Amino acid sequence: MTSEQKPIGSGFGATTTAEEALGGRDLSGKVAVVTGGYSGIGVETTRVLSEAGATVVVPARTPDKARANVGRMPRVELAALDLADPGSIDAFARDFLASGRPIHFLINSAGVMACPLTRDARGNELQFSANHLGHFQLTARLWPALVKAGGARVVALTSRGHRFAGVDFDDPNFERRPYDKWQAYGQSKSANALFALGLDRRGEPHGVRAFSVHPGGILTDLARHLTDEDLARYGLSRLPDGRIDVGRTTEPLKTVPQGAATSIWCATSPRLDGEGGVYCEDCDVSEATPGDMALRTGVAPWACDPELAERLWTLSEAFTGVRF
Repeated sequence: MTSEQKPIGSGFGATTTAEEALGGRDLSGKVAVVTGGYSGIGVETTRVLSEAGATVVVPARTPDKARANVGRMPRVELAALDLADPGSIDAFARDFLASGRPIHFLINSAGVMACPLTRDARGNELQFSANHLGHFQLTARLWPALVKAGGARVVALTSRGHRFAGVDFDDPNFERRPYDKWQAYGQSKSANALFALGLDRRGEPHGVRAFSVHPGGILTDLARHLTDEDLARYGLSRLPDGRIDVGRTTEPLKTVPQGAATSIWCATSPRLDGEGGVYCEDCDVSEATPGDMALRTGVAPWACDPELAERLWTLSEAFTGVRF
């Protein structure tokens, strides 16, 4: 049964790091797949899991960058994957399943944010495609390995940006309405949260639980598409060398180790045994809150609604041609 959407008193908070969230647990013999595990907070997620003894498979769209960032970490394996390419997703999953290994932790961390209008090979808007549909298909294809683990957890990275928009079921790909990069980002992040809710309902009888995670505000490569106008909205500016100056920010920012903490907590914490389907932040389950853009914490109604989760599931199956 889906857990209640309210804090459980984890004892952690916004400044908790990924290592602190892990709490010294030994992950020897465990297998993790971390999409985006070679960029941004994904690098820290990969590092903490691998140094705790887990084997971490990192699918990569840019192999050279992946080798440079995580190639020397212990027990890290790299493989090719483009989440906007259905054939690439199927090939990665086929190769992994051929190894016969279970997946104990699937952390869907890869994503794009506020990019110009781009479409994948099937005509889907890129943020909806890469952030949601690609992970939907990947999780479906890896399902046998998740069930095989006998207690797997799936973590879907969402964002406070889900408050920008819910899923537009009539026109998710901006084929009729004008494209707005922030509406598109918000839609994809709402989809991530709803996906975890729908997956948990289906996965619980098989020992697979799912969680969605808002990592917090962190400046990583995810911000590469932000314009100077976007930055100014949050009191940020661009330095002459292209780096972002955070000196006057109005947005509370986390460090990368803090940003990776809730993913690690949701994947590994025994406090979440028997729980699932909830939106988490700051290493705890979040409150369900009104759909007010001014709110900095909690999950909006359109991102934790079971009926919307089912509508999205049906839509995702139709768009991908994939069924669990």
